[in-house]
Amino acid sequence: MTGDINQLVLRVLERAPQWVRQDLLSSDAGVRARAEETLAAMISSALAESQGSDSGDGST
Repeated sequence: MTGDINQLVLRVLERAPQWVRQDLLSSDAGVRARAEETLAAMISSALAESQGSDSGDGST
């Protein structure tokens, strides 16, 4: 399970837009926080999709 989650997170990071990557490096705390929140939402969404497809309930 942990390996699957790691792979999922890596796929999300690979797809992260360039602005997120740049903003994560920002010295501006507000800009960095926005990028962190965006990345967290992307990971959360991917996890939810993964759990939905694993349950076999037909949801997409």
